[in-house]
Amino acid sequence: MAPTLYDEKPDPGDLIEIFRGSYQHWAVYVGDGFVVHLAPPSEVPGSSANSMMSVLAEKALVKKEELWDVVGTNQWKINNSQDKKHKPRCARVIVREACAMVGQELPYCVFRGNCEHFVNELRYGKAESQQVCKARDTALIAGVAGAVLMGAVYLFGGSKKENKNKE
Repeated sequence: MAPTLYDEKPDPGDLIEIFRGSYQHWAVYVGDGFVVHLAPPSEVPGSSANSMMSVLAEKALVKKEELWDVVGTNQWKINNSQDKKHKPRCARVIVREACAMVGQELPYCVFRGNCEHFVNELRYGKAESQQVCKARDTALIAGVAGAVLMGAVYLFGGSKKENKNKE
């Protein structure tokens, strides 16, 4: 059995966050030990987005699998943290809609339509990904820092060169 971060049993409609090292995979718990999640169609049962190659896929398949098969040896937790921001839909509706989508092939884009977007759409009616927001913010900060650094090098580095030429 895979280790959990907390000793909690998920309820139908709960979002499950699975820690895969450098990224998280997401699923929605539908009851009786099963989850529904979005994964590349080439993935075999039980490997469910374990590979970083999954981010390069253009299509993904909605799958219903046992929670423990999806989690594997990774840590996981129930993560309904967006409940503070958005009102969750009725668990019965979440489960019904998730199960109705099983077997469908959907467009996949790590930035606009990944597994986290998928489960948040089911739970809240809003396709959002905190992973994408964090990555975007980190890239923005790095870009601004780089621009500031380049500006400083240009301003201060250039003045030293000019001073040497005047001597």
